[in-house]
Amino acid sequence: MKFTINKNILLENLNNVIKGVSTKNVIPVLNGIKFDLTNEGLSLTASDSELTINAFIDAKEIKNIESTGTIVIQSKYIVDIIRKMPSDIIYFEVIDRLKIRIYTDNNQYNLNCLDANDYPNMRIEEHKDPIVLKGDILKSLINQTVFAISTQELRPLLTGINVNITGDILVFIATDSYRLAKKNIKLSTPVTSDINIVIPGKNIIELEKIITDDENVEMHIFNNKVLFKYKNIKFQTNLLSGTYPNTTNLIPTEFGIIAKVNKDDFMASVDRAALLTQGKDKNIIKMKIENKEMIINSYASEIGKVEEKLFVDTDQSANIDISFSSKYMLEALRTIKEDEILLLLTNDVKPIVIKSLTDESLIQLILPIKTY
Repeated sequence: MKFTINKNILLENLNNVIKGVSTKNVIPVLNGIKFDLTNEGLSLTASDSELTINAFIDAKEIKNIESTGTIVIQSKYIVDIIRKMPSDIIYFEVIDRLKIRIYTDNNQYNLNCLDANDYPNMRIEEHKDPIVLKGDILKSLINQTVFAISTQELRPLLTGINVNITGDILVFIATDSYRLAKKNIKLSTPVTSDINIVIPGKNIIELEKIITDDENVEMHIFNNKVLFKYKNIKFQTNLLSGTYPNTTNLIPTEFGIIAKVNKDDFMASVDRAALLTQGKDKNIIKMKIENKEMIINSYASEIGKVEEKLFVDTDQSANIDISFSSKYMLEALRTIKEDEILLLLTNDVKPIVIKSLTDESLIQLILPIKTY
C-alpha cells in the first residue's frame, strides 16, 4: 500500500472514526484503525464490536494511489502524528507487511502495525427504506434529550435513548427516573410498522459530535442495531436489548399552577442560588410562588443563605413551596431556545413540567425533592 493524501482531509476523517475505538478493547487489533485502500478510495474503520464507524475518502480526494492494500494502524498515535505533521501533503508506504512509513519531505515516522487479517468483519448493513432526517434536526433531538439518560449501569436501558416511531411521529425520550426529557418531530414519510428501540446514550453522543450541518442523515433500523449514514460516514451501533419503560403516565396532564417566567432571568436566579449548594449531593434549592412573586433560595449551614426574587405571570391564588435539583433544572432549561417558559406545577410532590410557550414538541420534567 502506497499513497499520498492531503493532511486536512485525512485528519478530519480520522477524528470522526476514532470515536469508535474503545480504551477497554479486549481484542488487541480493535485498538487500531483499519486502512483499506482500493482504486476507488480509502476506507477508514474503527470499532469496539458494539459501535463501528466507517469513513470513505473517494479516490478523487487522494493525491496519488501508487499501490493498494490493507493495514491496521494503532489509533493511540496516528491522529496526533497526522495533526503534527509539518506539511499539508503526507505520504504513506507499507514496508515489510506490518510496518508503515508515514513521511513528508522533512520528517518521517516508522510504525509497527497490526495484521488486518485479524480484524473482525464488521458487517455494515443498509435498509431499503431508511428514515431520513436533516442533520441539524437530529442533532437537536439528541441535544434536547440525551443529558437526561442515566449513568447507572444497574438499569442498562435507562443509559440509552428511547426512539419511538408511530406513523409519521418520531419521539426521543430519555430518563434517569429522577427527570425526563421528551422531544418529538413529524416525519415527511410515515413508517409502515411501528418502531421502538433503545440506542446506547454514550454512542449517540458521539454521533452528535460528527454531525455538523443540515445534510440528510439516513437512519437504517434493524432488530439489534441501527446504522446512521451521513455524508461519507457510516455510524453503526448495537441496540440495548429489552423494552424501555412506558413513560407516558409519568407526565401529568392537569396542573394547579401555570406560571410564565422569563427563561434567562429564571436560569440566572437558579444558577446564583446554586452557588451555595456546590459540592452537595443533589444541589437542592427551594422555590416559592405566592402573589405573582417567585422566591428562590438555598441554604448551607456552614456557608450561609441566598435569596432571589422574580416576577411571574400566574394566577393570583397560586401558592406553592417546592424543592428541586438546581443541576437538573439548569440542564433542562438549556434545551429551550425561547425567551419565555411555562412552569407547570401541582404540588410539592408531583413532577415539575417545563415547556416553552411556542414549542409543544419539547417537554422537560423534573421530580421535586422532599426536604424536611
